[in-house]
Amino acid sequence: MRRTFALVAVLLAGSWLSGCRSGTSCVDPPTPHVEPPPPGWAVALHGGAGTMPRDMAEDEKGRYLAALGAALDDAAARLAGGAAAVDVVEAVIRRMEDDPLFNAGRGAVYTKAGTHELDASIMTGDLRCGAVAGVKTVRHPISLARAVMEKTPHVIVAGEGADRFAVELGHEIVPNAWF
Repeated sequence: MRRTFALVAVLLAGSWLSGCRSGTSCVDPPTPHVEPPPPGWAVALHGGAGTMPRDMAEDEKGRYLAALGAALDDAAARLAGGAAAVDVVEAVIRRMEDDPLFNAGRGAVYTKAGTHELDASIMTGDLRCGAVAGVKTVRHPISLARAVMEKTPHVIVAGEGADRFAVELGHEIVPNAWF
C-alpha cells in the first residue's frame, strides 16, 4: 500500500482581477476553504550511490526495481500497522544491508585496500541522531547507529571503537569478507 498526499489550492482570480482596475475600488477575494490532507506518511528510498547504466539488461534492472519495491512495500505495511517511523527506517535499511544488490552492508563497495568499511546514520524528527563510520565487522551498521543515538551522548562513533562498541552491545559481527 503506497500513499501519496497532495494539497492543491487554486485561486480562480480572472473575474476578480477584471474589476480591480485603476480608479475602481478593489475588494480582496474571498479566501477559499481548503481541507487539510488527512494525516499520513511518506517513504523516500534509494538504493545507494551511483546510477543504473542505460544499457543495463532489463532483467537485471527489474531485480533492482523489485527489491526497492519490496522494501517500499515493507515500509508501507509497517507504517500502516502503526510502527514508529524510526523502527521502520531501521528495519528497511537492515533489509537493504542484507541485499547484495545495494551498496550498503552486503553489497558494499571495496576500499582501495580491498576491504569494506561501512557507514550509517539515523535521525529522528526531534533531531536526535546517531552515526557510525568505518565499521568493518558489523552486519547491520544502521542498528549500531541507532544504538549510538539512544545509548550514548555521542553523535558518531568511528573505526575500531565502533566495532568494539558493537561487540559490547551484542550486535551481530561478521567477517569483513561477508560484505
